[in-house]
This record gives sequence, C-alpha cells and structure tokens, in this order.
Amino acid sequence: MTTLLEDSKIITHEIYDEMKNSYIDYAMSVIVGRALPDVRDGLKPVHRRILYGMSILGITPDKPHKKSARIVGEVMGKYHPHGDSSIYDAMVKMAQDFSTRYPLVDGHGNFGSVDGDGAAAMRYTEARMSPFSLQMVRDIEKDTVDFTDNFDGEEKEPVVLPSRVPNLLINGSNGIAVGMATSIPPHNLSDTIDACIKRIDDENCSNDELIKIIKAPDFPTGASILGRDAAREAYETGTGKITVRSKSEIEETARGRMRIVITEIPFQVNKARLIESMADLVRNKKIDGISAIRDESNREGMRIVIELKKDTNPNVILNRLYKHTQLQSTYSMIMLALVNGEPKILRLCEIIDEYLKHQKIVITRRTKFDLAKAEARAHILEGLLIALDNIDEVIKVIRSSYNDAKEKLMVRFGLSEIQSQAILDMRLARLQGLEREKIENEHNELMQKIAYYKSILADEHKLMGVIKDELTEIKQKYGDGRRTKIVADDGGIDEEYLIDEEDVAVTLTHLGYIKRVPENTYKAQRRGGKGIVGLTTRDSDFVKDLIITSTHDYLMFFTDLGKVYKIKAYEIPEASRTAKGTPVINFLNLDQGERVTAVIPVKEFADDNYLIMVTRNGTIKKTPMSQFDTNRKTGLIAITLKDDDKLISVSQSSGEESVYVVTKKGKSITFHEDDVRSMGRSAGGVRAITLDKDDEVVSMELDSTGERELLVMTKKGFGKRTSLDEYRLQTRGGKGVSTYDKTKFSKTGELVGATLVSKDDEIMLINSNGVIIRIRANEISKSGRTTQGVKIMKVESGDEIVSFAKVLDEDDASKPMTKKEKADSEQMMLV
Repeated sequence: MTTLLEDSKIITHEIYDEMKNSYIDYAMSVIVGRALPDVRDGLKPVHRRILYGMSILGITPDKPHKKSARIVGEVMGKYHPHGDSSIYDAMVKMAQDFSTRYPLVDGHGNFGSVDGDGAAAMRYTEARMSPFSLQMVRDIEKDTVDFTDNFDGEEKEPVVLPSRVPNLLINGSNGIAVGMATSIPPHNLSDTIDACIKRIDDENCSNDELIKIIKAPDFPTGASILGRDAAREAYETGTGKITVRSKSEIEETARGRMRIVITEIPFQVNKARLIESMADLVRNKKIDGISAIRDESNREGMRIVIELKKDTNPNVILNRLYKHTQLQSTYSMIMLALVNGEPKILRLCEIIDEYLKHQKIVITRRTKFDLAKAEARAHILEGLLIALDNIDEVIKVIRSSYNDAKEKLMVRFGLSEIQSQAILDMRLARLQGLEREKIENEHNELMQKIAYYKSILADEHKLMGVIKDELTEIKQKYGDGRRTKIVADDGGIDEEYLIDEEDVAVTLTHLGYIKRVPENTYKAQRRGGKGIVGLTTRDSDFVKDLIITSTHDYLMFFTDLGKVYKIKAYEIPEASRTAKGTPVINFLNLDQGERVTAVIPVKEFADDNYLIMVTRNGTIKKTPMSQFDTNRKTGLIAITLKDDDKLISVSQSSGEESVYVVTKKGKSITFHEDDVRSMGRSAGGVRAITLDKDDEVVSMELDSTGERELLVMTKKGFGKRTSLDEYRLQTRGGKGVSTYDKTKFSKTGELVGATLVSKDDEIMLINSNGVIIRIRANEISKSGRTTQGVKIMKVESGDEIVSFAKVLDEDDASKPMTKKEKADSEQMMLV
C-alpha cells in the first residue's frame, strides 16, 4: 500500500492495483505505439514517421541523397521522440534489399550486408525515398488520412499513410510487443495485387480462392518453400510454420570430385554464421566428407561452395546440412496487426478486406477533396465569364468605385465575394478573346471532372473500379516475378535411401571414440595368430565394443546410467582401419560423466520382441522392444538403477529364450526368461544371480535351442567352448554353477565375457592395444565347465582382451536365416 499527496490530501492506493494499471498502460503503449504494424499501411509508427519526414523534407527519388543523420534528426525532433539509433536502425532495414522485399528507402553507402555486418554510422551514409515508397505517401496532401498532433503539439503527423499498395503483405512485418508478437512474411507484389483485384471483382470469393493466387510468401533472399500446406494453414487461421530451404546445386569439379554450391539461403539467415556453423560441424566431425568451405559471394550474387572428399555422396552431405544448419529453417507466420487500434490475428482474406476498406476511404476522401477543389475553381471561372460578358460595365463599376468595388460588383451581377475578388484580381491580359476561350475550355473540363467525381461518390462499384485501375497501374510499374519457389515437401530426405546397405564393423573405445569400417576389412586368421592393427588409439584408450551390423540398422547405445540412445549405423562416419574414430558424444546427447557401456544393433521395434538387460550387481529386466520406438534425442530411461549399480549387457529376445548369466569369477546361472516378468521401460528389474563378494556380472546370453556352445574368454587370451548340456536350468536368483577353473586365474586372468557359438561361427577379438584377430569357433578347443581352456590370442605384456564378438561364416551369410538365427546375428556385442 502506498500514499499519494494531492492538494494536501492523502490518497491511499494499493501497490498491486497501481502496478497492474501502470503495466497495462505500458503494454498497450508498446502494442499500439511501437511494436505492431497497422493493418492499413503495414507500418509501425517509426517507419511511418521516417517516410513522412522524408516526404516533408522533399527527399524524393528525383532529388539528391541527403545525409542519414539529417533525416534521423528531422524524424526524432518532430515526430519520434526516441533514440536516434532506433530510428536509424529502422531506416537501414527499409533500405536493405535482403531484409525488405520492396525497399522503401534508397540508401547510398554502407547499409550492412547479409553477413550481419552493421551499417556505417549515420553521419557517413545518405538516403532518399525509393520510387516505390512514393506509393505509400501518394495523395497524402489531398486530405486522404487523418492527422494528429505530434508529441509536443507543434507539428502534425499522419495517423496512417494512404499506402496505395498493400504494404503489410508485400513487405511483411516483425515485432515483439508485450504478451504478443507479429511475424508476417513478405509476398510478391503482383500476386498480392491480383488477390486484391479478385476480392474487388468478387467480394464473396472465399479465402481458398485467394490462397490460390497468393500461394505462399515471397522472400527477398529467394530460396524455396517446402509444400503449400503450412502456408495455407497460416492463411486460413492466422498462424502457422513454413519450412524454407536453400537453393543448392551439385557440381562435378575438374578433378572428378563433387561439390555443393549454395546460391540462395532462407530469409533472415546470417550467411557468415551459417558458414561458421557448417565449419563447426566439420571440425567436430559431426559431418564427415567435407574438405573445404568457401564463400565466393560477390556483387553478382551469393555463392557458397562446399568441396567434398573423394567418393562422398553429395546428397547425404546436403541432407545432413539441411538437418543441422540453417540451410533449412522454419519461419513462423503470425498474422497479427492493429485493426482500429486493437491487435488482432487475421486471416488472409481479412487482411485484404481491411486494406480495401482503407483504400475505399482514401479514394472517397481524395475524390471529395478533388471535387471541392474543382467546384471552387469552377465557381471562380463562372464569375470571370460573367465579367467577360459584361466587361465594359464591369470596368465602369470599378472606375466609379472608391473602395467598394467588390460590393458593387456583387450587387450588380449577383456574384459571390470570391467571384468578385477574382474579377478584381484579374489581369488586363485576360480580357483578350483568346483568354476567354481558355477560360471557357477550363470551365468545361472542370464540369466534366465534377460530374465524374460525383459519379464516383454516388456509385461504390465505380469507386472500387478506381481502386482496381490504380492497383493495376502499380502492378504494371513495380510488379516482378517470384523469387521464392514452391517445391514439393519431401518430408525430409530419408538418408537411408541414399546409403547402400552393406555389412559394417563398428568399434567403440573406452574413451568414447567410434567408427565404422566395411565388415570384410578383417580377414579370417588361424588360431593363435597375432592379428592386424584395427585402429590407432591414445595411450590411455582401448577398444571395448565391436559390433557387426548393417548400415541401415539402428544402433542402440545403452549407458552405465541405465539410459538408451538410438541412431542409424550409417550416421557413424566411415573411417580407415587405423583411424581412431570420432567422439561418440558428437552423436549422442550424453549427460556429464555418462558412459556408453553396451551397444546393440536393431532392425525394427517389433511388439513381440523384448530387450533383456542385466546389471553389474546381478539385476535382470525384460521390457517390450516397442517401448523404445521413439525419436527422442535426449535418451530414454532403459532401467532404473540403484546408486552403486551399472548396466552392462543387453540382448534381444523373442520371448522363448533361456538366459545365461556369467560373472568374472567364473560363475554362471541358467534360467528360462519366463522367470522374468515383462516390465515397463523405467522399472528397476529383479534378481538374476546372487553374487559372491567382489564378483560381478560380465555377460548375459540368450538361447532357445540348446544346440550351441558357451564360449568364455579371459583377459589374457584363454578361452574354451562348453556344451550347454552342462548348464542345467535353475531358479532365477541363485548362486549358479562354475563355468571356469578359477584356480587358474593367475595364469589366464578373470573372465572378460562369454557368448554362445555354433561350429561355423567366427569370432573377432580385440585387445587393449587395438589389435584385432578373427578366428573360427571350431578352432577353439571344446572342454568342460571347470577347465582352463586354450590360448586363443597372444597377448603382449600389459595388454588384455577387452572385447570379442561373433561373426557369421561367409558361406552361411548367403543362406536364408531363421528368425532365431537372424536375432542372434544382430547380437554382436559384449562389454
């Protein structure tokens, strides 16, 4: 509560009410007096005052340019009591051909660029009205619009300009008020005038008929609009979003490489920042295949050249640029304008109707002004003709008068005061016969004009015809072709159709570097071989995941925090066999400290398939695959973990599998997946195995036939195959049975993982130094559960096996696979 002192009286007033009333007044002031355009002339107050101020100063297209500072001072001193920078900034935008579809100011000097460069200071630049802007103030001197006092009451300024063109649609408008905003795109002048003429000819025409004429916005920077549905929605409802895509061409260089050339970009996109964002994507390896980006733009036009590496698919690169940069952007259409001083969302037909109402008033007031002027002149000419018919007597009356000649003439010839004064002001030269003829001709012409003006005022149809004729004249003078093309909306190019489907090997390192190479890069070797160098890693890094999949499959990345992310395999950049890869964080929106611990390839998210997950502390969970079918980029919760637990293994299931869980201390438990009920995506799971102290789960495998063998691998390169008959079904949650001779751990190392194999399978192994070996499973000795196994890969001192995966035999790859074999072939992962 506050008190106000007024005339020695204390008035109590609630602060809440005072703040409310004051803020409403401020909001309305911003809405009406600053941020929103008037539907009649499409101008905000500052733009209106700039044009009117320039017209008053006589800075028209036929006159020399004047200093911008002079214009700004005139506008600020007489009409717009705000900062000079706000006035100058508004004038600069009116002069930029990349900001305004039909510039209203003819600028001379540095008025900025599409790269975001600012204009030179107002003391350096010059300006004048553009020829087109004359249509905005045309007939303003004929009392066509109302005037009001300026801020100090010493000048008059127009409430609205006559605006002989539908400027709100032609040049559009953008503004942010209090609690609302407007975003009206520019349109083609010819199309807009054609729509106005259509409305004049048929006032009952539908909004759809107008949309057929004004199909979509027409931006000064060109580019292309994808589809017409979004623009149609905006024209029908007043709001909507359109997608604008750059104009691009794919060219072949003299050296046989491909390049992408951008010649037009979306409206209001900063070219310099656009190029910078593309360079950042290349630098951060989010987009691979670009060798150079150059800006070759000049006065002839825009030209951004993107050089591509050898054998790079240009369509894929272009699609990714559309996806990740402003080469393709959306423009929000909010058709908000002031109607009778009130903000209102308008449909296309309503904007045209309001404009035509304004033009009807303008033409009516202009006609009345011209009629009154013609009648006044005709009245004087009639008096002159009377004087010429009685010239001798008129001279006699004048000569006989002392200072009452006017009154005597009025009495003698029945003249009005104006006519009598005109006779007295008439020069003697007008008494010639030739002058009489001129007066008679002028009078006859005036009488015809008076009849014409009266006919316009008496017939609304004829009045609208005048508007139509004058709009047609403006169209013929200033009309041009569309700059922005309307193309079919492809719904976003699906890169999958541009990528050849092939088998690839994807590797992920401990520090999060990922890459893909063709699967046949690694040739099968004999057991005990030293392998080939698979990739170059940092001293403290090593490969921990190897996945064999197809370029068209999804890769689901499960993290230690129990979240899952999904991308296509082809989105991972292809690299050479020895390259270290790209940071996986470039593809996944990982949280701080979040690490990828499991990767699984997936072809489709079927309702009858499940994901079975196991954690380091022995928790298991089964969730329908369909619950993971989403495009969410921030990741989904796959399992709710306890504070000290981590997610370590994930497999797909058809619902009829046996589950094999293996721990690093050589324990294993087998149970049917029916023991694990299906749970929601964010559930925490149930107990799979009871672990001994310092033990943890390293692997989980699924099988439904019992015909395969369990292959276990130790950190020092020892492994063995064991028949599944030796692993009896148990109850979930028990301690399990031994699957390795743990007394040999000092020699062999603890288990690094396990996988189910058939005799024709091939295995890929990777050690911590990045060396890969590929061998056939039947070359690995088969032995009992509690045995040591044999040396499979030579491991140098300090190195250890960190990951291995199963590969189908090449001869079997061409044979039709059963559903189970197909699922198994997609489960090429181990942590």
